[in-house]
Amino acid sequence: MLPARAAALPCPLAMASSEVAVVVAGGGAAGFMAAIAAAEAGVDDIWLLEATSEPLHKVLISGGGRCNVTHACWEPLALVGHYPRGGKALRGPFARFAPADAVAWFARHGLELVEEPDGRLFPSSNRSESVVASLRRAALRAGVRFQAGVALQGAAVAGGGGFALELRGGQLPQMTAGRLVLATGSHPSGRRLAASLGHGLVPPVPSLFTLAMAGDPLLELAGVVMDPVELALQLPPDRAGGGTGTRFRQRGRVLITHWGISGPATLRLTAFAARALKAAGYRADLRLDWTGGQSQAELESMFVEARRGQAKRQLANWRPWPQLSRRLWLALLRGHAVDPSQRWADLTKHQQLELIRALRDTRVAVTGRGPFGEEFVTAGGIPLGEVNLATMESRRQADLYLVGELLDVDGVTGGFNFQHCWSSGWLAGQALAKG
Repeated sequence: MLPARAAALPCPLAMASSEVAVVVAGGGAAGFMAAIAAAEAGVDDIWLLEATSEPLHKVLISGGGRCNVTHACWEPLALVGHYPRGGKALRGPFARFAPADAVAWFARHGLELVEEPDGRLFPSSNRSESVVASLRRAALRAGVRFQAGVALQGAAVAGGGGFALELRGGQLPQMTAGRLVLATGSHPSGRRLAASLGHGLVPPVPSLFTLAMAGDPLLELAGVVMDPVELALQLPPDRAGGGTGTRFRQRGRVLITHWGISGPATLRLTAFAARALKAAGYRADLRLDWTGGQSQAELESMFVEARRGQAKRQLANWRPWPQLSRRLWLALLRGHAVDPSQRWADLTKHQQLELIRALRDTRVAVTGRGPFGEEFVTAGGIPLGEVNLATMESRRQADLYLVGELLDVDGVTGGFNFQHCWSSGWLAGQALAKG
């Protein structure tokens, strides 16, 4: 197995012809998949260029160094529900190359993926280096000509067809390519290149980030995890048009941090609300239902049972249900002036109603995004309407293909963003092979 940081693949640009069949700009997940798929389908003379010295860097660092390759969501109809941008438009691409196809593809290339209880799929080695090595080995075997440290600076339609390319970082400053694949991710250079070739742009905004709550008492509970929690994010009304604002909802695991709210449910919430939050200056009201959606009647029944069966116990020593965090329960007691040493038998009706309300409807003010720039993807990019999603070829410029995060597609956490890279790259590769 090749090491993750192995030397660049052979065929340096200094020895290359200035006229090549296909250039893939961007050595990330989508770029590698496009180049490998095309080469394995019979396309010769494919060049894969990466501007940095480290290809597949996002693959290497993703998932805390484990790389969540994809997700065990096998049906395209269900799969598209995990993409705040893309949605129904992706049903066609995913019908042709879905997570099951990605699992099989990597298996054929020597990488076994293992499913975790929550559906995420990781390499059996539990190391992202295995994914990087698998892709680099596949590119080498397929005959892809790869060069790191070479950036595509400019692209123009050549008079006789194809593209005249300007390069930076290699010994070959110019090149002509019959066909061009842009797989530059969220880097501004790719958007600039696409714009120069006739494409528009949906302005990018951060996605998948945590929420800050400056000064809120909940911050004293940093480290508390609850699952499931129902989140409801209320955005302020549109000042220009009036109205009551926009609400977004999610349900799942939540982590309280020393700056605010994190965890998978929060990341999904901010992914779907990314543009609305940006427009609101990252100010909003957040409601947390710590019960995960239990009804008023269900909670009242729990309290009645506790008052009957645990009458002599102190409130601090018995929670309405076992999974309720003790630290959170004590904070709610203190926040509503209920003495934790009080016996369950002495809990008043008013106190019970107040505690149930707090469990079902804790309200906090969102004051911004988390402080450490956790967002891993952006919402925005080339509009999907400008791309033939069956082939990933541009509708604005023949022989130009656009794949991966360059497009206005982004998924929630859990391997969905990588899946779009695998799918769009594979489709582009197949289309390149068909000419």
